[in-house]
Amino acid sequence: MDFSGKKIYIETYGCQQNEADSETVAGIALNMGFSLAAAPEEADLVIVNTCAVREHAELKALSNTGRLKHLKAANPDLKIGVCGCMVQQESRKDDLKNKYPYVDFVFGTNMFEKLSGIIETVFSKKGRVMKIESYDINPGTVCEGLPVKRKYPYKAYLPIMSGCNNFCTYCIVPYVRGRERSKDPGFVVEEAKKLINSGCREITLLGQNVNSFGKDLGIEDGFAELLGKINAIEGDFIIRFMTSHPKDVSPKLIEAMGSLKKCAPHFHLPLQSGSDRILKLMN
Repeated sequence: MDFSGKKIYIETYGCQQNEADSETVAGIALNMGFSLAAAPEEADLVIVNTCAVREHAELKALSNTGRLKHLKAANPDLKIGVCGCMVQQESRKDDLKNKYPYVDFVFGTNMFEKLSGIIETVFSKKGRVMKIESYDINPGTVCEGLPVKRKYPYKAYLPIMSGCNNFCTYCIVPYVRGRERSKDPGFVVEEAKKLINSGCREITLLGQNVNSFGKDLGIEDGFAELLGKINAIEGDFIIRFMTSHPKDVSPKLIEAMGSLKKCAPHFHLPLQSGSDRILKLMN
């Protein structure tokens, strides 16, 4: 299907991982022939990328999705999609299906490889698509090699893993992003090289628990090794990363942070309770 001449607008809520996901959505759409719209009023396709970490973020995304109803009324050919962590919850998917009939498709956080097919389906008017699979059914993979349209030429988010194994009492991430899954270290290094060669001067490595990178691949201190390999790439650039967990800060990672000249002297660590009782309740 030819999408040249059509425009996409992406609205993003939540964390840096969601911003990186939206860049992937944009890359896939541009690869299909779409161009980027400056506002939803100009678009043929609007995708809302949602967050589920706090209820307020969910309600805001739902509210703004509701505001698209009048655009759909004015332009029945407009297609509206909703993705991200919020829709990975069964209850929210049902809300969108039953209470937002003008939403044409919903896709989960482990569905990016199927996005182009979903878009083709809804534009061929074959009905609504609700493509959500639980991570218990489909553990998912960390997609490598999908097209990306980056927001800035001089700095970039580089996701190196997805998911989390910590299951903190208050946190929904393991349920909407799945268990920890690391990308192949060689692939990450090649992606970093491409970014640097294209003029990027600041790379932020992303993961829900970034310094446990490689453990699922059987690599001990994999994150410290990865920092060393990226640091060795020729060029003038800075390496940042987030978010890291205190329990996975190893002596080798501290040593790497102290010795690698291209690593920014900055740790992003969540401030937790000083009470053993509260920490236990938080898991």
